[in-house]
Amino acid sequence: MALTKDKKNDVVAEVSQLLATSKMTVVTAFRGTPVKALQQLRKEGKDNGTTMQVIKNRLVIKAIQNTEGFKDVDTSALNGMLLYAFNSVDEVAPAQVIANFAKTQASLEFVGAITAEGTFLGPDEVKALAALPSKAQLVAGIINTLNSPVHGIMSGLSGDLHGLLKALETKASN
Repeated sequence: MALTKDKKNDVVAEVSQLLATSKMTVVTAFRGTPVKALQQLRKEGKDNGTTMQVIKNRLVIKAIQNTEGFKDVDTSALNGMLLYAFNSVDEVAPAQVIANFAKTQASLEFVGAITAEGTFLGPDEVKALAALPSKAQLVAGIINTLNSPVHGIMSGLSGDLHGLLKALETKASN
């Protein structure tokens, strides 16, 4: 069923809002992907704050042209059946979700991504982003790195205490 002009305007407004608030919008071709698989992908995306929608490319291009800061985005790659993944919290999350899901669904392939600054990234750049660790993993790594010297000092001190106690015990038994 065709969309009415009012509904199209609503979709353009919604996509403009998503683009404006999204840190990264990943564009993926999904030709040949079963509907059930797309539903599963949307569910996995929702778990990490990623909104995924299949939207007519004309409406997305119109939304890009209407959104401040995105008017110069190259939209020449936006053709065919595309899935748009928006995330307002994490730049890498949409690419990671799709890359992980693409391991089981070879029909998914990156077309590109639009950054919050209005730059269009190519498919190779999006694949490189998807390979990066998540924010939680980076934070855990930094905490572990900062905690390592403290842990070493505590181990050294506890080792010395054990040695001192053994020496006192040996002296007391003599």
